Amino acid sequence: MGDQPQNGSAMNDGRMMTVLPEMAPCSIAESYAGRSIFITGATGFMGKIMVEKLLRDCGEVRCIYLLIRAKKGIDPAQRKEEYVKNIVFDQVREQCGARLDKIRLIRGDILSEGLGLSEDDHRELVENVEMVFHCAANVRFDQHIRQAVDINLNGTIRVLTLAEKMRKLVSFVHVSTSYCQCNEAVLEEKHYPAPQNPEGISKMVGLLDDDILDLITPRLLNNLPNTYAYTKALTEDMVYQYRGKLPIAIARPSIVTAAMREPLPGWGEGTNGPTGLLIGAGRGVIRSMHCNGEYLADFMPVDLTMNAIIAIGTERMRDPRKEEVMYYNLTSSADNPISWGEVLEMGRSVLNDNPFCFALWYPDGSIKSNYLYHLLCVIFFHYLPAYLIDFLLVLLRRKPFLVKVQKRISAGLTILQYYTTKEWIFRCENAKSLYRRLSHDDRKRFYFDVTEINYQTYLYDFILGARQYILKEAPETLPQARKLLRKLYIMDKIVQIALYVLGLWLFWMYLELITGSIQFVFDTAIVGLRGSTTVRQGL
Repeated sequence: MGDQPQNGSAMNDGRMMTVLPEMAPCSIAESYAGRSIFITGATGFMGKIMVEKLLRDCGEVRCIYLLIRAKKGIDPAQRKEEYVKNIVFDQVREQCGARLDKIRLIRGDILSEGLGLSEDDHRELVENVEMVFHCAANVRFDQHIRQAVDINLNGTIRVLTLAEKMRKLVSFVHVSTSYCQCNEAVLEEKHYPAPQNPEGISKMVGLLDDDILDLITPRLLNNLPNTYAYTKALTEDMVYQYRGKLPIAIARPSIVTAAMREPLPGWGEGTNGPTGLLIGAGRGVIRSMHCNGEYLADFMPVDLTMNAIIAIGTERMRDPRKEEVMYYNLTSSADNPISWGEVLEMGRSVLNDNPFCFALWYPDGSIKSNYLYHLLCVIFFHYLPAYLIDFLLVLLRRKPFLVKVQKRISAGLTILQYYTTKEWIFRCENAKSLYRRLSHDDRKRFYFDVTEINYQTYLYDFILGARQYILKEAPETLPQARKLLRKLYIMDKIVQIALYVLGLWLFWMYLELITGSIQFVFDTAIVGLRGSTTVRQGL
C-alpha cells in the first residue's frame, strides 16, 4: 500500500489514473435523488440488500428497475408483492411503505438475447435509466463451464449492450470478485488482462458440445480454482473493453457473508461458502477440514459490501471521464486481519452456547493442515459413520440419505478448501480513499470501514442468524437445542471411552501374541548372527 503515488494519482493498467481532488463531500442520498436505477440480480442475497438500502436511505430516488424472470401464472404485481414481503424489507414497509412504489419490475432474463425485454420495457430503460448495478452472476463454483459462461460472461455482454444505448447513463457498476485472479499473489486495484479473449471463449462454448468442453476446461482454467473465478476474469476484461463508451466502475468484494448490522444483524440466505461449513459443523456432519489455520480469512458482511457499492456508484457519476475504469477491492484482511484458526475457534465457542436443534452427532470437528491426515479423518469420521447409519436405515426399511449428504459436503469442502489453504495480499487504497472522502453523516449511514468489524460479536450474530433465517429455528428453541447438545456430548464421550477400552482390550488379548512375535524375530536374528559368526570362524 505504501507504493501508491502521493501526488493524487493512482496506477490503472500501467497508466496514471488521476484521482479526483479533495473536495467538500456531497451527500450520497442527494446524489441518488431523482435518479432512475437498473439492477440485475436483485432477487439474490446481495441484490435484496442493495434495493432495501436504497429505499431506506436514498428515499428520493426516482425509480428502481429490477430485472426479474417471469413466473408462469404469476403477474408482475403479485411477483412484486412476494418480493417486498421478504423480511429484509420489514423496516421499509413499517416506516416508509410508500417508497416500495418506486420499485418497477422488468420482465426479463439474463440468459435471453436482448435480456428477453419487451419493446416497451426496452424503450423505457433506454430513455430513463441513469445508473446500472450489474449484480447478477452464477455463484456456484462447481458449475459446468457452459452455464458459467452463459450467465457470467454472456449475461454481462447483454447488459453492456443495453447500457450502451442508455441516453442518460452516468454510472455503470459491475460487481466482480476479489478472487478472479487467484494466480496472482498480490491483487491490485487495476485491470488484469483475461487469460483468453472473452468474445472468442463465448463463441467457442456456444459451438462445442459438453464432452469437448469437459476435456479442454482444465487447460482453459490454467490453475484457476473453478469456472466461477475463470468466467469472472473473462467478464472483467469484457467490461474493460467498453471503457470510453460507458462510465465504468468495478467492485471486487471478497467472500460476502451475513449482515453485520442492517437490515438485521446476522441475516443471510443460502448455504454457500462459510455458511454451509458452519451449518455442517454445527450438525456434526463435518468433522474435518483441510485448512491452514494461520492463514488470513477474508470475508465482507453483506451490508458493508453493498454500502461500498452504493458509494462507488456515487463516485463514478461524479467523474465524467469515460475512458477510465475505476477499480475497488472490497476486502478485510489487510486492515482487520483474522486467521482461519481464530474464526473456527470463535465459531466453535458460539456454537457450543447456541447449538442447532438438529444434529447427527456432537459438533467437535477440527482443521487439519496436513492433507493426508485430513483424508484419513474424512474416511473414518465422515464416510464410515455415513455408511453405517445408511446400513441401519436399510435394515429398518427407511430410505438411506447420509452417504449422499456426505458426498455433497465433500464436494463443497473441496471447493472451499482451495481458499483456506492459500493466502493473498489485497490492495484496497481506492476503497479506503473513497471512504475517507465521505461526509461524517455518510460514514454513519453507508458504513463500510472494515476496522469496525468486531469478529466476536459478528460471529455470534452470524450463527444466531443462520439458526433463525436459514434453518428457521426460533430463539425459543435454544433451551431444547442445548439439552440435545448435552445428550450428544455424553454419547460422544461414551463412544470415545468405549473405543479406548476396546483398543486396550484388544491390545491385552493379543499382547502375548505380539510379544511372542517380537521375541521370535529377535531369536531368529540372534541365531542367524551366531550362525554367520561360526561360518566365518570355520573359514
